[in-house]
Amino acid sequence: MTIRRFSAALFAMTLLTPGLAACSGTGTGEAGASASPTVSGSAAAGSASPGTGDAKQALLNSTNEIRNGNFRFTMTGVGTTAEGQVHEPSQSAEMKLTIGDASSDVQMKLDLVHLKPDSWVKLDLGGQAAKLPGVQGLNLGKYQHLDQSRIKGNRNLGFDFEEVDPAGSEVLTQGVTEVRQTGEGAYAGTIDVTKAAEAGSLNAELIKALGQQARSVPFTAKLDPQARLSELVIQIPASGQNKAQDIRITYADYGAATAAQRPPADQVVEAPNELYNLFN
Repeated sequence: MTIRRFSAALFAMTLLTPGLAACSGTGTGEAGASASPTVSGSAAAGSASPGTGDAKQALLNSTNEIRNGNFRFTMTGVGTTAEGQVHEPSQSAEMKLTIGDASSDVQMKLDLVHLKPDSWVKLDLGGQAAKLPGVQGLNLGKYQHLDQSRIKGNRNLGFDFEEVDPAGSEVLTQGVTEVRQTGEGAYAGTIDVTKAAEAGSLNAELIKALGQQARSVPFTAKLDPQARLSELVIQIPASGQNKAQDIRITYADYGAATAAQRPPADQVVEAPNELYNLFN
C-alpha cells in the first residue's frame, strides 16, 4: 500500500479529496435526503426569480459575524470529523480532527492549538498508517511545538488570523448561483464551487474531479435567529470512483468562544523533522 504525504488537516478536509476519500471505507454512497433541493431562479442565466437576490444577500450577510473571529465550528464529511473554536481577541484557536477509524487504511487524529505566536500539534496515527516507517519518530502522545519559520504559509499546521474561518463559508456563499428561501432562516440552491477553490472545506483536486458538475452543486443553509450562518451543507455528487457525500459545516456560540490554553510544559516536545516532512 502507498500512502501519500498527508496534506492538510482541518483546513483542506483532505479526506474529501478523491484519493483519501476512497481509503476511508466509511462512505454510504448517498448524499442524504436533501441532496436535490428544488430551486428557482438562475443568476447565471440572468433570469433570477422574485426574491432570489434577497435570498442570496441574506446568505452573504450571514457570514459577516464570522469575520469577527469568535465562534465554535464543526465540519464533517465521509470519514472525517473536525471541531474547534476561534478566539481572535486572544489571537488563539483550537481544533481537533479525526480521519478514518481503526479499520481504515489511514486513521489520523490531530489536536491543534494556536496561541500566537506559538502553535502545537498532537498527532495520533492508526490503521495501516501506524506501521509506516518513521512513525515512531513522531512523538505520538505529546504536543509537538512547531517552528513557525517552517510552517509559515502552511495551511496544514498554521493558522492565519487574517482569515479566521477554516471552512471558508464566505467564499462558498459568494459562489451561489441559484437560491431560494425554503422556510424561516432556511435556504436551498446551488453553488459554483469552481469559484470557491480558496474555501478550506474544498480543494482543487475535488473540484477538478467533479468536472462540469462543479458549476452546479446543491446546498442547503440555515441561519440562526440573529440571521447568522449556523449550518451549510454542500451535497457533493458522485464523480468517477468517488461516492456522493455531504460536507456539513456548522457555527455556534458567536461571541462566546474562549481563549485557547497553552499545553502543559511536561506534555510538550519540539516537533521532529519527520513531522514537517509528513505535512509538506
